[in-house]
Amino acid sequence: MTTSADTAVNAVLEIFSWVGLGLGGVVLLVGVILALADGTWEPVTVMIDDDEEGGRIARWFGSDGEIGQAHLTPEQLTALEGQDSASAFARRGYSGRMRLTRGWPVVRFVAWFGVGLTGLGFLSLVVSWILLFTAG
Repeated sequence: MTTSADTAVNAVLEIFSWVGLGLGGVVLLVGVILALADGTWEPVTVMIDDDEEGGRIARWFGSDGEIGQAHLTPEQLTALEGQDSASAFARRGYSGRMRLTRGWPVVRFVAWFGVGLTGLGFLSLVVSWILLFTAG
C-alpha cells in the first residue's frame, strides 16, 4: 500500500534525478567549453624584475623560444613578494599572458559543480529504483 509520504518521497527523488542529471549534464558541457576557451598553459620559470614605471615585470622563455613578459598584478605581487624567480604558467602562443596556477579556478568550480549535480541525479535515480522494486 502506498502512502502519501511514499508518494512525496518518490516525487522528490524524481525531481532530484531529473534536475541532477539534466542540469548536471549542461553544467559539465559548460565546463568543457570553458576549459577549451581557457587554452593551453605551459609551465615556465619566470624571472622577476623592476620595470621602468616602478612596478614589477615577469619575463620568461616560451617553448617556442619566444620571450614573454607580463606586468604582475597586485595578487601576483603579493604571492611572489621577495622572489627573483618563480614557477608560473604561460599561455601557449601568447607572449604576454602569465598566471600562477595551471587551471582557471572558474573551470575547476564549474566542473566540480557539474559532477556534484550529476552525482546527485544518479544517486536519486538509484534510490528511486530501489524504493520502486522493494515496494513490490
